[in-house]
Amino acid sequence: MKELSIDEFIEKNDAVAIDVRSPIEFAEGSIPNAKNIPLFTNREREEVGTIYKQQGPQAAKWRAMEIVSPKIPGLLTEIKRVKENGKEPVLYCWRGGSRSQSMATFAALSGLEVPRIVGGYRAYREKILEQIPEMLQKKAIVLHGMTGVGKTLILEELKGKGYPVLDLEKYANHRGSVFGSFGQGDPHNQKIFDALLFDELSQMSPSNYFIMEAESKRIGRATQPDALLTAKEEGIHISVHALMETRTKRIYEEYVFPYKEQPWFKERVWESIHKIEKKIRNKESLQSLYEAIETENYEKVINILFVDYYDPQYSHKENSYQGEFFYVNADSIASAVAEIEKIIEKIGFAVPSQLNSQ
Repeated sequence: MKELSIDEFIEKNDAVAIDVRSPIEFAEGSIPNAKNIPLFTNREREEVGTIYKQQGPQAAKWRAMEIVSPKIPGLLTEIKRVKENGKEPVLYCWRGGSRSQSMATFAALSGLEVPRIVGGYRAYREKILEQIPEMLQKKAIVLHGMTGVGKTLILEELKGKGYPVLDLEKYANHRGSVFGSFGQGDPHNQKIFDALLFDELSQMSPSNYFIMEAESKRIGRATQPDALLTAKEEGIHISVHALMETRTKRIYEEYVFPYKEQPWFKERVWESIHKIEKKIRNKESLQSLYEAIETENYEKVINILFVDYYDPQYSHKENSYQGEFFYVNADSIASAVAEIEKIIEKIGFAVPSQLNSQ
């Protein structure tokens, strides 16, 4: 039976990680782009665990055999399909124990040689937490700016052009504010955030810098690693500006327009407002905010939140950074991107054409 260390697995370019843990374990945290081919359903895993506690390991193993045996042809067919698509399947479970070993044995008996990761997902997580700080020993170019100026749009454009970009909100599946989960689904937990961050750093073109947004330490359910916070504090700072009208339109198009007809939308707006209303000190503004929500005048809601909540918070944060700031207008995203490209060249960092030739 072939085994791979976690380092050997990470270095492989054609490998597809096959996670044989239960769906609930897979959802809690997995190797990015892994395929879940579970030996047990969530309920079956719970049943085997209960038998283990109450009757001991032998009874649990016997019940596990009864559950898995009828599934073997289907499980192996899924793994075989990965091979037929030109990729190398590599098995793992939580600690590289009985589940991945059993699946590897079934595969070998059927004529498939499928390696497994020594140490399983636990070894992968330990490895990425060890490596991420080292991978972040670069200069950060940090985009600052009030809500709605288009920082995420700028990052997307720069990434599309080949610049080394970290989109932290994407890894967290959360936009970082009290409204940050609107239309996003569940925020990612710390395990998923770290794995996606590591995956992006691994694929990034060789460079001595990366571009990021000045996010708070906590984004949704995830927390930035200390090395990233340090890089942000010591980075090169670009302050992005846009007109209030432009900002309002962007936030409306991102947070309101796609969802305003959904039955959950208005209730979620109220829930989010109740979380922050104590921080809005102007009582007249607060009353206007309530009325705007009730009448579904969401452009007015956005404007009030800018003036009485988000903008004051942002001004305080930007003043806490040391060093020189570059200033970029982003009423046009294309113009802002072009201006930032000029700044990157001016400070002596490589542009994508130079990065790709290294």
